[in-house]
Amino acid sequence: MNEEKFVEFSRIQVVFGSGSGRYHALDGVDLDLNKGEFVSLIGHSGCGKSTLLNLLAGLQLPTEGLVRVAGKAVTGPGLDRAVVFQSHSLLPWLSVEANVQVAVDSKHPDLPKKQRREEALRLVEMVHLQDHATKKPGELSGGMRQRAGIARAFAAKPEVLLMDEPFGALDALTRGSMQDELTELWQSQQTTVLMITHDVDEAIFLSDRIVLMSNGPRARIAKQWSVNIPRPRTRETMLEHPEYLLLKRELIHSLNDSHFLSAA
Repeated sequence: MNEEKFVEFSRIQVVFGSGSGRYHALDGVDLDLNKGEFVSLIGHSGCGKSTLLNLLAGLQLPTEGLVRVAGKAVTGPGLDRAVVFQSHSLLPWLSVEANVQVAVDSKHPDLPKKQRREEALRLVEMVHLQDHATKKPGELSGGMRQRAGIARAFAAKPEVLLMDEPFGALDALTRGSMQDELTELWQSQQTTVLMITHDVDEAIFLSDRIVLMSNGPRARIAKQWSVNIPRPRTRETMLEHPEYLLLKRELIHSLNDSHFLSAA
């Protein structure tokens, strides 16, 4: 991982509504991500995790403060950032290949059509969907749709990948497989990743760093942990590593400590 500050949240305040309906969602959030770093956001529902993700995606602007990527202020969506939601958001009338092709065409409009198609097929193959490339989303399982969504996100070669509980609706076996594939894609492209998850084991397995947010209103960064488990990781080696149980216990304790989270 390249230790270079790449994403910056600086003094972020987010307020929704006005008057008696005014809600102060985020209050003074400061957070940096290094280039190529994989960071997971954890915290209870309503603590502002998705709001923070939307700010970086450019889908929302802060009431106060600044979000930067590579030194440039984020003022709206851009091809340097891609988002994967829990719902795949694929275009239902297009095949897997065509969905990925849309992103390739947006990123590389000047490439010859043949090269763009080859790139789309390469990404479809990377997520092991080559045998389903001509199928539409309605013909795929939930795990396959998520694979297609991840392939489409990587097709744009984003500098930052944003993921909002991308595997939350999947069964345990499919979820594990998707985590492995995500790790391979992330390591091959060295994308900076910010992911929301409620799964502590998933956060430990995937992340370089885990960030806990305090409860809302006026949510802030409560605590951060570096994951000092060597890569490449497997679930077996992770479970055997002395850091794993210590970190998991501390994460669960912090998530269950309402006084700590409200006072953060």
